[in-house]
Amino acid sequence: MAVRIRLTRLGKKKQPAYRVVVADGRAPRDGRYIEQIGRYDPRHEPSVIEIDAERASYWLSRGAQPSDPVRRLLEVAGVVAVPVKAPAPAAEAKAAEAKVSDLRIHIVGEEAQLAAAAEEAVAPDTAAEEES
Repeated sequence: MAVRIRLTRLGKKKQPAYRVVVADGRAPRDGRYIEQIGRYDPRHEPSVIEIDAERASYWLSRGAQPSDPVRRLLEVAGVVAVPVKAPAPAAEAKAAEAKVSDLRIHIVGEEAQLAAAAEEAVAPDTAAEEES
């Protein structure tokens, strides 16, 4: 029996709430489950995540496979360690650095905004130098 840790949907239309359950992988999404180990409510700000860490660890040690959304919830709850990515080589680091500078990021705080403005002022100067 393939055991999965996954979400079952509760709530009315357009108002989702979820239970984190341990279920047989062949069972339907909202069907029978073995045990409820938590709940997740994305409608609140911040989202409510309640997971029984002891029971989740127990089922993970028994070979239960979490679904992708549940894996992220377990990482947020601190039950599963967040995977650490290997450092990128120098060439890939430059490409990643360029991608990050191209993104628009909401920056909070006056000091951070001033730093971002200074960074943007430097960026056009370096682009003009590269074209020459």
